Amino acid sequence: MTTRLYSAESVKADLRKLKGLEKRFERKLRSVYEQFADVPDTSVFQGLHHVYTVQEDGVYRATRGEDEQDVVPVLSADWAGDVDRTVQRVRLSPSESMLAATLKSNHSEAARCLIVQLEPYAVPQEPMLMLDNVFSFEWAADDVLYYTTQEGLRCRHVCRLHFTNTGAYSMLVYEEKDPEFFVEVIRSRDQRLLTINCSSKSSSEVWMIDSRSPLSPPKLVQSRQPGLLYHVERSDNQLYILANTGPGQEYELLRTPLSSPAMCYWKPVFSPGPRAVVKDMEMLPDHGVFIVRGPEGRLQLQCLPFKTPNDVAVHHLPSWACAVETERSDTLKTNVFRFLLSSPVHPPRRFLLSPTDERPLSCERVLQHTALSDCHTTRLQAISQDGTAVPVTIFHTKSLADLSDVPLLLHVYGAYGLDLNMAFSPEKRLLLEDNWALAYCHVRGGGECGLAWHKAGCLQRKQNGVEDLAACIQTLFKSGVSQPALTALTAHSAGAVLAGALCNQHPHLLRAVLLQAPFLDVLSTMQDASLPLTVEERGEWGDPLAYTQDRNNIASYCPCYNITPQLYPSMLITAYSEDSRVPLAGVLKYVEKLKKAIQIHTSNLRIKGHVPAVILNLQPGGGHFGPEDYDQSICEIAHQLAFLYTTLGLSFHRSRENKRGSYP
Repeated sequence: MTTRLYSAESVKADLRKLKGLEKRFERKLRSVYEQFADVPDTSVFQGLHHVYTVQEDGVYRATRGEDEQDVVPVLSADWAGDVDRTVQRVRLSPSESMLAATLKSNHSEAARCLIVQLEPYAVPQEPMLMLDNVFSFEWAADDVLYYTTQEGLRCRHVCRLHFTNTGAYSMLVYEEKDPEFFVEVIRSRDQRLLTINCSSKSSSEVWMIDSRSPLSPPKLVQSRQPGLLYHVERSDNQLYILANTGPGQEYELLRTPLSSPAMCYWKPVFSPGPRAVVKDMEMLPDHGVFIVRGPEGRLQLQCLPFKTPNDVAVHHLPSWACAVETERSDTLKTNVFRFLLSSPVHPPRRFLLSPTDERPLSCERVLQHTALSDCHTTRLQAISQDGTAVPVTIFHTKSLADLSDVPLLLHVYGAYGLDLNMAFSPEKRLLLEDNWALAYCHVRGGGECGLAWHKAGCLQRKQNGVEDLAACIQTLFKSGVSQPALTALTAHSAGAVLAGALCNQHPHLLRAVLLQAPFLDVLSTMQDASLPLTVEERGEWGDPLAYTQDRNNIASYCPCYNITPQLYPSMLITAYSEDSRVPLAGVLKYVEKLKKAIQIHTSNLRIKGHVPAVILNLQPGGGHFGPEDYDQSICEIAHQLAFLYTTLGLSFHRSRENKRGSYP
């Protein structure tokens, strides 16, 4: 492994090389994506009589039990008109006589909902109805659809669409008055309840509608209380509530008769155990299946029989498993939980949990051309400044003792109580096979270790996430994993707050930074109440308009307000002109201030050394989540990889023969 310091001239020369290197990565990425094109995903789901496949250009179906290769289209994205749109969500009515789907363009967060009448043998030629600005939607009955409307980025209205012999009629059934709350509709697993879920950053309120009386007014489960978060499901005339009323205010399962839904009647049924946290829940007819992260950070399934709740069965998942994706079914009586397991470098693999079988957990055979050998999954703990142990997950091909000269790509998010995205990514597999180490830092502010983990990294404690990230990087170096000159950090959206703060406070730890749709000007954004998410997100960042303490706290870590002349890592910042979540003005301000600080610092150097490059890749027309078009996505990833290799002074030599060799 060879690295070098960059002069200003060499930076310019290297940037000129980016275009040629991008083309090479484009070709390689297309090959890698093609290699994994046939891995399992959740685009296929079961109806009562048909199997449905969701693709970008529409929805297709085949008759169950017959030749499922004989597919016919039932919805076309072209029907949405005006601009190119891709299918986002699909919902079948209970008897499979109607289908609703939302389609969204890359230029807007607003979706258009198409409703199609399904016939046993005829192929639909056009939608029977279209609705604009729909976010969530569910069928309460074959002739009743509930949906939420989206205004800007807020959802506060729930409408009911009733199909009759004389036409379809829509009426408002719920309006949310509190601007900090977001509203969506969800159908219970047994399809007997439709729920209206009102959620803020710190509390919940749920209303329910019995699908047997789909036109009846919603019934309140439990009124909102500060600090109370809950979700509801139904089974056998019992209401099951997943609420943060367990030890340490973490999630536990409670139960109450459907006729007495209020909190005073809730009775505890299940808690995952000490230092374990519930990440998700799936309801089967006779069991509840809980996706749990155990004390050591590994995922497991805990299966609860409703009739004998003390007989919980624990099923440990493979050590490499980092992401669980539930496969949806619109059939009612199946007692099998189907799900996909993956990691950033392990493609999705289908598993089945059948609680009543002698061998309840089974999996499909790995496709040979996607198999991964010589990959290690290592979990470390970094000790942060205040003594808190912070989990780090590492993927690598060499042994831990032989990683000092390999490039390292770090990942961080640490906001909103959300886990880091650790689903499969073909480009991460590409890097691993070129002997990179990939590290995922599960810092406070995220959700990996439960609700308390989020609280410890938001509002006045946001700096904890920065200290955690620094501790993770330093622990990796001390453990023999890479070195600063070979280390890059990547972050998206709110993850850029911690990444940008780290660059201000500990710039010596990194050589390169990738930021996508980055949130960098926290203070200005949270002081502008006219922006669509400012009021809703006060629970995460604070209210600098009302409280001086919040303003001072945000100002202490805000990336844009703490730039100073010093040696920064090189940065590639990708922003999108139609991003409605992160103000583009804040990104432009950050880039301008950063370039000015670097210029001041380098002009004062007597000896020329590493001169950081700051590249702003402003994509016209794109939204917050990046391009949905395949070709555009490939080009963007290729640009990022070319930047990483150029900035770290690396050569790309991915091959089967080179996997076990030393890095060039």
